Amino acid sequence: MKGQIQERGYWGSKAEFLLAVAGNVVGLGNVWRFPYLCYKNGGGAFLIPYLVFVVICGVPLFLLETAMGQYTQEGGITCWHRLCPLAEGIGYAGQLILLYGCIYYIIILAWALFYLLFSFSSQLPWASCDNTWNTDNCVNLAARNLTLNRTTLINSTPAATEFWERRVLALSGGIEEIGKINWEILLCLIVVWIICYFCIWKGVKSTGKVVYFTATFPYVMLLVLLIRGLTLPGALQGVVFYLYPEPARLADPQVWMEAGTQIFFSYSLCCGTLVALGSYNQYNNNCYRDCWLLCLLNSSTSFVAGFAVFSVLGFMAQEQGVPIEEVAESGPGLAFIAYPQAVAMMPFPQLWAVCFFIMIILLGLDSQFVGIESVITSVMDLFPVVLRRAGRREIFLLIFCLTCFFGELIIVTEGGMYVFQLFDYYACNGACVLFLSVFESLAMGWIFGAEKMFDIIEDMTKSRPNYIFMLCWKYLTPLISLVSFIYSIVEYQPLTFNRWYVYPDWGYALGWLLALSSILLVPGWALSQMFVGKGSMKQVRMKMFINHIYAFCRHFYPKILTLLLRYTLSVHSFPLDLNRENLPKIDTN
Repeated sequence: MKGQIQERGYWGSKAEFLLAVAGNVVGLGNVWRFPYLCYKNGGGAFLIPYLVFVVICGVPLFLLETAMGQYTQEGGITCWHRLCPLAEGIGYAGQLILLYGCIYYIIILAWALFYLLFSFSSQLPWASCDNTWNTDNCVNLAARNLTLNRTTLINSTPAATEFWERRVLALSGGIEEIGKINWEILLCLIVVWIICYFCIWKGVKSTGKVVYFTATFPYVMLLVLLIRGLTLPGALQGVVFYLYPEPARLADPQVWMEAGTQIFFSYSLCCGTLVALGSYNQYNNNCYRDCWLLCLLNSSTSFVAGFAVFSVLGFMAQEQGVPIEEVAESGPGLAFIAYPQAVAMMPFPQLWAVCFFIMIILLGLDSQFVGIESVITSVMDLFPVVLRRAGRREIFLLIFCLTCFFGELIIVTEGGMYVFQLFDYYACNGACVLFLSVFESLAMGWIFGAEKMFDIIEDMTKSRPNYIFMLCWKYLTPLISLVSFIYSIVEYQPLTFNRWYVYPDWGYALGWLLALSSILLVPGWALSQMFVGKGSMKQVRMKMFINHIYAFCRHFYPKILTLLLRYTLSVHSFPLDLNRENLPKIDTN
């Protein structure tokens, strides 16, 4: 009937859920971030802290969030209202981080599409210095008769770098010089947004079908590039450089910090994405088994992608006669400078360029439209009466996409790269996600109850999780996340661009504002629920919160903190009742 509230729906099959999650968690970070972190932080030795964080944080939180969505059948915000209303700010903070990601992440796909179109040229434009955007300092590293030395490289700019900075970005002198819009990139951005919209405009009905292609075809491209890379001269040198272990690096806390941050981003934790995807599962889906399979797939893809990347970088270093560390890059530097430059040195460069940028687009496209779907799902579950009616989802999705599009127009200007880095370094910073991890673990492990969550998972999957998950939710995950968060704040380094550009003070202030906008939502919501409520409801929430804080401190710390908390409670006349069964029930309706 017209105007009737529609059902949320479910995945059409188990394969759709697995492919959607795989497409989301296996993204650009697996290709352009993990291999670089591995070589930078001790090669094969880096796998030790990486695997430690997989066991302590990655897999436990992956299972927790997927099970939360499957049990509640709600998105990333309303699931908290059902499980732990006091922690609903975690849901809002996660969706805000996703919103920031939806705004800036898709720009990468527009750049990749721009490169893909030029890959069909008879001569790759980043493989020559005969273009209008080139300077007198340009050097074509792909030239066969070029004699290179260290002085030549220092005093010149590679053609691939000039194409990226002067043609694609049209880079200005700083964030103070925003400049004009790059209309070619803007057109590519419009095309990518149209593709994203139609991938998810019907919800899981369309998303579930699209992922059959977008989640599998990148593996075909990765396999092709891996085989090609391993057959290049110098590939072995690159692989050895990638994995050669340096155990001494394990003594550096920064290595452990970067391993943890990589896990949180690579597994898409604490932002509500897994909750939203899991909410479209049937109640009796075996999310416990899915968790192991998907985490294994994610980490294996990261490891294998390193061979594809560093085999090509080894070839590039041998061709130039320079050490690999001088050509190794991470992030956009790898995707849009180092790898295109290496491709230009190969026979049939257009073929390999097309394969590479198709892989980049599909890897990023999955993460982008699943992130959008997660936000849309969360908001629709928040206002089901208004939004879950015939035709309204498509309209709301269109409004959301247009809002993000107009919000990111500044990033396609000449100074847009500086704004892009602010979003990447502050708004979606690892410290923000680590902060959410601390409170998510505490809320589900202590306030809702890890034992109760175990019972729920057992009821859904007919198998009880390993006891290590309970230890992680209650103790290890919040402790490790808290230590990592504090370390990231203590070791904070102001953002720079290309190692020479320093942002103005107002630029750093804007960055911190983006970061704090999500962090402060968590304590802000909890305090509002405890102190803004009326009468007895306020007292109930206050008592519940303090009782659980007391229980947490009693398990974690010695009697000093316990006595201190007892004194505080006695002064304020808050009775202690540590029996979970005797805690007053909160009416969440």
